[in-house]
Amino acid sequence: MFKKVTKFIVNQTDPREELVPVESIAHNEHFRPLCLLIKKRKSKRIFHPDPYYQRTGFTLHDVLLPGEDGNHREPIHQDSSQFTLTQTRADQADGDLSISVDPASVGLKGAASLSNEFSITVQKKSISQESLEELRREREINMDHSFIRQLQRTDIELYVVTEILEASEEAVYKESTKADGGFWAKFYATLFAKGTRENTQSIVIPKGCTLAFRIIQIHIKDGAWDLGHIPMEVMVIRSLQALSGKKIVESEVEKNCQIFLKFSSDLLLIVLNTIKAVMTDKNLLEELSQKMEEVPEQNDGYELKTESPDLQGLFSTLQHSPRDRVLLLAEGITYVLDALHELMEGQLLLLLESLERKIVSQQLKLVSYLLEHGLDKGKKGLHVEAELLSFPHEDEQMLTIALVELSGVQLQEDGSAVPRDRPFEAVAALFVALYALNLLSGSK
Repeated sequence: MFKKVTKFIVNQTDPREELVPVESIAHNEHFRPLCLLIKKRKSKRIFHPDPYYQRTGFTLHDVLLPGEDGNHREPIHQDSSQFTLTQTRADQADGDLSISVDPASVGLKGAASLSNEFSITVQKKSISQESLEELRREREINMDHSFIRQLQRTDIELYVVTEILEASEEAVYKESTKADGGFWAKFYATLFAKGTRENTQSIVIPKGCTLAFRIIQIHIKDGAWDLGHIPMEVMVIRSLQALSGKKIVESEVEKNCQIFLKFSSDLLLIVLNTIKAVMTDKNLLEELSQKMEEVPEQNDGYELKTESPDLQGLFSTLQHSPRDRVLLLAEGITYVLDALHELMEGQLLLLLESLERKIVSQQLKLVSYLLEHGLDKGKKGLHVEAELLSFPHEDEQMLTIALVELSGVQLQEDGSAVPRDRPFEAVAALFVALYALNLLSGSK
């Protein structure tokens, strides 16, 4: 939910697309001015156009040698201007949704609504380029610092935060979903595992919370350090999106998921069962992601340990496999987990239900259709072919509609699909998840 808020803020305030939204409120303090970050991986993700940056726990001052006048601290410039962003939305789907395809005719009855309220006052804080250059001339890097020694043994890129947007006062984001009657109510009760038909979620964003940041790269050699330039891969990906969203998504997903075809069906079943397990447990998802990301970095051998029986089968198999195969499999799994991270908790539950009902392949065709027909071009609406929403059972159609709407595309009574809030990235992540689950489960 916090990531949804920060992405909205960046979309509204950063036309040059240089700001990176903070994804976790729990770690926002690690993205303050002068904090040091590393790039988690070099590969790009069409569904996550911003590079993946990881906190280090250190600031630039922590790794610099003292200057002539001691530990000099550079002042952080605080922009006096503030601005307030407000978002209020209420989407309503009423009555019957009917899709007729001979020889079957299916429909949904009831009503569902999604609403949110949000207002936040934002302020900018930054370190000027001139201040950084002065600091660079006056103080060298402490090459004996443990973090710097470790960094020098790798090819990991180092960055420093130079500008942030922060909350000037406490703000509350509230989102409410309500279902009345028919299958919508049934879906809602099943999704949230409780009998109520209304669910309200909220998050309190404290004063001073970092919402987005801008960085610049640091190059280190023999104690000296130079300032690089802001990476351009974000611009490259977003420019490519304007060409052909579906082709780019398909090219990327095939490159990263065709890896799985190199392995036996028994191993793929282990991978599938592991992924299914982490889809219901956020902590397990984080643990598996971290372990898979660490595999390429362990050049002198690797050891995969876990206390979770859900991960033990995969880890044990990888531990006794040749390194070249382990690297390939870790790469593929990491890509799938990255896509799952972009989805909402409710979508993960719906995907598991879709696997059980063996409708993932048809859902993949529907999402592919959305990507192919101008979703990446900012079209206000598009028509969905009736057969794409025709399922053997009514609740399977309802489940699929809910899955797509949670990615920001509202399917309406006349068969039209209305995108909300620039949903290309969210739908691309859903496409990747469906593609991977379809491939791993051996669906046709």
